[in-house]
Formats: sequence, C-alpha cells, structure tokens
Amino acid sequence: MAIVKKYPVKVTSILNQIEGVYTLELESLGKPFKFEPGQFLHLALDEYDPSAQWPDSRCFSIQSAPAQNTIKITYAVKGAFTSKMQEQLKVGSEITIKLPYGDLFSQAHNKINTVFIAGGTGITPYLSLFNDSSFVNYNKPVLYAGFKNAEMNIYKGELLIAKQINSALEINLLYQDIDGILNIEEIHNKSKNDTSFFISGPPIMISSFKEYLLRQGLTKEQIKTDDWE
Repeated sequence: MAIVKKYPVKVTSILNQIEGVYTLELESLGKPFKFEPGQFLHLALDEYDPSAQWPDSRCFSIQSAPAQNTIKITYAVKGAFTSKMQEQLKVGSEITIKLPYGDLFSQAHNKINTVFIAGGTGITPYLSLFNDSSFVNYNKPVLYAGFKNAEMNIYKGELLIAKQINSALEINLLYQDIDGILNIEEIHNKSKNDTSFFISGPPIMISSFKEYLLRQGLTKEQIKTDDWE
C-alpha cells in the first residue's frame, strides 16, 4: 500500500475555459510527487499546522501522469468548498495536498478490449493512465466519453497524447445536445464477454451503469468504479 504524504504546493497555472470549471496545475515545493495512474488526492485550502488535525479538504482525481513534474486537477464549482477555491486560489497561491489515495488501475483487470466510460469531468482519472507510458500495454482499449456539449470537452490535447502512446485506442465522444446521453446497453452490446469496465462520472450514472452490467451477468470483478466521493 502506498504511503500517504503531505506536500506543500504552489499553484502554477489556472485555466478557466468553461464557466464554473477550472483546471489547476500544482508544483511541489519539496519532495517530488509519488503516485500511480488513477489515484486521487486531498486538497486543503486552510494553512496546515503539523501539530494540529488535517484541515477541511476535498478529494480530486489526479489528471496528470506520474512522470510529469506537476499535478493537474480539474474541478467544477458545485458547493461551498469549490466556491472557496474559485475565490481564493490564484497563480502563486500556496496550499497543502496529501496523496496518494485509491487503487483504480492497480486492481486486477483484463487489459484486452478494456472499456473506459466517462461522464463529464469523470474522464480525468483516465487521463492519468492514458498519458502514462504503461498505457501501451492495453490491447484495443475503448473510451466512451459523454459531455453536455463540445465546449465542455477541454481534454483534446490529452486525448491526442493518448493516441500517440497507444494508437489502438478507440475514442467515442458523445455530446448530449447532439448525440444524446451515454447508453450503457449499446456500450455493453459492443463489448466482449470478458471485458473489464471502468466507470467514472456522476454518482447516478456510475450506480445505474454498474447495476445494468451486473444484470447482464458480468461479475463485480469486471466492473471498476471511480466513486470515492
């Protein structure tokens, strides 16, 4: 099991390409980051006092690959904590994070015809794998990513890198205003019987897709979800 460590970090970049959605890039002010693809972190805004309890924090999927020097996360403003992030964080801000958490891709799974299903910002944990050199070990992986509209797809650059690492990656992008929503029945019908499924996105989508796959006879071991929230 990975040892969780605390890292003082500096915000080096803030991208706000869509209203209410922010991508932060964080640079360690001490030791290099150590994590695996698919893991997540805890971010605290209040100053961390080593003699006191860990302050109020929130979990965020790590979007960047482990070999990168900085960590990238994307969040949507949806509550008091993320509203506070929107108000307080500027380029140069110093905060504390702790990581790594989670075992999304270290769990045993079939790397042949693997299906990755993402709703909105649920694509971020996949990008940490897709942009890692280990992604070349997947045979004919398939991504289904759904967004409200084309504007919400701010991940084109990272998906381009994914194709450069593994040219066999099949990318299916659905935009709700044009194509409708992701259809788990259609996705399942195109898959193999021994496929491993990864599901990441809104909690309702995760639970309903998982329940459907289980009803079709898939085992719990074939279905991996990013539902730590």
